[in-house]
Amino acid sequence: MNGDCLKLTSYFGERDRTSNAFVADALLDLFGREGLATSVLLRGTEGFGEKHVLQTQRLLSLSEDLPVVAVAVDLRERIEALVPEVRSLVGEGLVTLERARMATGKLEPVDVSGPAKLTVYCGRSDPVYELVALLQRHGLAGATALLGVDGTTRGARRRARFLGRNADVPLMVISVGDGERLGAVLPEIGVLLRDPIVTLEGITVCRRDGVAVDEPRVPGPSVWQKLMIYTSEQARHGRHPLHLALIRRLREEGAIGATALRGFWGYHGDHAPHGDRLLSLRRHVPVVTVVVDRPDRARRWLDVVSDYTSQTGLVTSEMVPVAL
Repeated sequence: MNGDCLKLTSYFGERDRTSNAFVADALLDLFGREGLATSVLLRGTEGFGEKHVLQTQRLLSLSEDLPVVAVAVDLRERIEALVPEVRSLVGEGLVTLERARMATGKLEPVDVSGPAKLTVYCGRSDPVYELVALLQRHGLAGATALLGVDGTTRGARRRARFLGRNADVPLMVISVGDGERLGAVLPEIGVLLRDPIVTLEGITVCRRDGVAVDEPRVPGPSVWQKLMIYTSEQARHGRHPLHLALIRRLREEGAIGATALRGFWGYHGDHAPHGDRLLSLRRHVPVVTVVVDRPDRARRWLDVVSDYTSQTGLVTSEMVPVAL
């Protein structure tokens, strides 16, 4: 492992602007100019922020300002130096800092205690389907591949183009499971992928396929809590997709914000890997819903999430310092 690093995550709207550019472009310009180890811009499909304006890909009139998430990873001192400028760019959005262990180059097995989250940063041309299959063979609780639309790889800007191959545009695969298994799988990931960057973070697994597993740790007053809910687009709550019903309930109840990110391949629990297929008439892709809020309110949202995942889904919790 290359040691202590920080993951800087920014949540904002696709149409949010700085004085002379969209926030997304300004952030990725900054990450490229500073030569960060990796960054990925993810486009959400549904969500809301502190103003509680719902944006959704399902309705044309509400799809002009979809939520976006920008993730940047590098050594602690490099990320900390960027925080003031990122705060000024994001404005009314949300910025969090998450401590992680980062590995690059030749990946060696590491000792990890307790449940953990492994995030693999790679390119579109890498064998992502084989990576997800590898993670499932090692008995990990779930894995979701999220397609980036912009980002940096070892300091080089990689933006998706409408008519380009986009082979080097970054993506990320998030996997959750036992820390010992995650640490042991790293060498095989290093053999499978060309030049991956990976991070490891401690988490709490709260629910798995409708069964309560553990209670989240209670953070201090200056640290917020992040819930991540891994489901399938075909999972239902009543007549509606589970993740859509959950986001609408959280908005009605007054949560500060929530974002749904649609993956293109993945699994959770004992389900087989699934995702977009060329001849399929119905989408059967994994979805990750992210909820970040203050510690005095996070317990309430976990209760809501538990109601909506009484039959399916993987729910994790982690503590995140908030920079904005």
